[in-house]
Amino acid sequence: MEMPLAALALPALTPDPDLYERITKTIDEPRRVDLETIEWLERCLAEHRRAEDTMGGRPLMPVVRAQFATVADLARGVRGASGDRLVSMVAQYAQFLAWMCQDSGDLAAALVWYDRSHSWAMEAGDAALAATTLNMRAHLAWSIGDPQRCVRLAEASRWHDGRTSLGIQGMAAQMAARGQAQMGQGQQARSLLGQAEELIRKAAEHPEAEPSWMYFYDEDWFLMQRGMAELELGDGHRAVPFLERGLAGLAGSYRRDRAWFGACLAHAHALAGEAEAATETALNVAPDAVAVNAYAVRDLHKVVGLLDRMRAPGARALQEALPQAS
Repeated sequence: MEMPLAALALPALTPDPDLYERITKTIDEPRRVDLETIEWLERCLAEHRRAEDTMGGRPLMPVVRAQFATVADLARGVRGASGDRLVSMVAQYAQFLAWMCQDSGDLAAALVWYDRSHSWAMEAGDAALAATTLNMRAHLAWSIGDPQRCVRLAEASRWHDGRTSLGIQGMAAQMAARGQAQMGQGQQARSLLGQAEELIRKAAEHPEAEPSWMYFYDEDWFLMQRGMAELELGDGHRAVPFLERGLAGLAGSYRRDRAWFGACLAHAHALAGEAEAATETALNVAPDAVAVNAYAVRDLHKVVGLLDRMRAPGARALQEALPQAS
């Protein structure tokens, strides 16, 4: 059976004949949208998020853009609770597109999609998604070396406290911490990380209270982000155990993220003067980094520089495993 709209050929997304017919009619007549159709569209988004964890965003971008257009058309034709739910879904698609644009290096497009996502989230009255979008914009600011904006955006996310989950609040606290770390403010960063750890620990006790897009964000994930903050502070010795423990709990399906955090671990080993461990870790993650994570490749080039300064024999092997830096 063909899919009723653009989607990856994933078994979990194949509708039964009755649902297929209803989805097809809904696309032609948006006012006919029903709960099962909305739930199927939400499942499409969830499955594509997980596919992106493995394959990266580039192969998914055309499919997700087409789905976004379909859901946006449906949202214009539906009122009431179903309409609010569809507008929230439009905001989620916009956030996902923003993330994929950022991951592919198109930062201007990422900013546009994040702004759209935040606007639609506010229109739908979805405080959790509005706060998450601000957290993701904070992450973008951090990634381009703008720590002050990172902190301000993370603090803006906390304005929604009381209407968001503990996990989202913990994400905001750790983003503010990473901004402080990027500015070299170790005391402030570690204080915020302590707050984030407590929030995320409490969130883990009630995972059902978290929105669907927070599926990845758990205590192991936080450990790796804590390691990233220590890396920003230049403390490789403190970063290594956080990254190692987090990676030990990260499923193999998170191929893109294992490449990134593996590159961070190699960087931490190199900062700590552990040339052999840095080389082994970097060479292990290099193939996946080259395949699905350009940011990890960029960090591995930094590892090459550190190894070279230590005159470590692994520097040349790692350099040869990576594409030439642009």
